Parts: sequence; structure tokens; C-alpha cells
Amino acid sequence: MTIFTRIINREIPSFKITENEKFYAFLDINPLVEGHTLVIPKLEVDKFLDMPDDYLSEILLFAKPIAYAIEKAFPCNRCGLSVVGLEVPHAHLHLVPLNTMDDINFSRKKLSPTDEELKKAQLKILEAMKK
Repeated sequence: MTIFTRIINREIPSFKITENEKFYAFLDINPLVEGHTLVIPKLEVDKFLDMPDDYLSEILLFAKPIAYAIEKAFPCNRCGLSVVGLEVPHAHLHLVPLNTMDDINFSRKKLSPTDEELKKAQLKILEAMKK
């Protein structure tokens, strides 16, 4: 069982953004920038392209309103999408507020926000999703 499955199962707490029957979105606790969000399938599969075709086509539709909310919630030029998948053996899509290419540089040092800072970022995205 991956750490992401444990998050989906509520065994590990997360700063949830939204979920449906197939996907779960939550804040990355060690983000590249404030607002960095992960979208994961509830189906435990290691590689992104190994997801069933319906998951592959639907993950972007699930992520779209979250990405728009991130763009509203944080000062950025756009919300970048990235699939890396080396950190956790569970398919996941990164949604990252971007102002520069360095904002999505996974080799740089990540932030270590407090729970209070993560909660504030979560509320910003949730509020933006209502608009």
C-alpha cells in the first residue's frame, strides 16, 4: 500500500482539495511553491500511463477546475502540470502555480510550510473553486 493510498483511506491526514469516485486531490506537504497540489487516482497504479484509459482521459477533466482555482488563488502566470512519478510509486499529477520555469524544477529544495500555512493555501483554493 502506498502512502497515497493511505491518504485516500484517511489513515494519513491531508489537506484535501476535492475528490470523486476515481480521483483525490490534495496539497503537496513539501511543495515547490505555495498551492502545489497533487491529483491521484484512487486506483493504486505505479506509472501514470499504466492507468486504465478511462482514468487517463478523466484525470485532466478532474484536474481542470482545480488548476483554474489555483490560478485564481495564487499570483501566477498559469498552473503548470507535470508527471514525474519518481517520489511515490503511485501515479500522480502535479498542479503547480508558475511564474518561472524554476517554479516547476523538482531538483531544487522544496518548501516546508507549517500546517497553518497549508490550511491557508487549502482554503484559498477551495474558495476559488466556488467562484
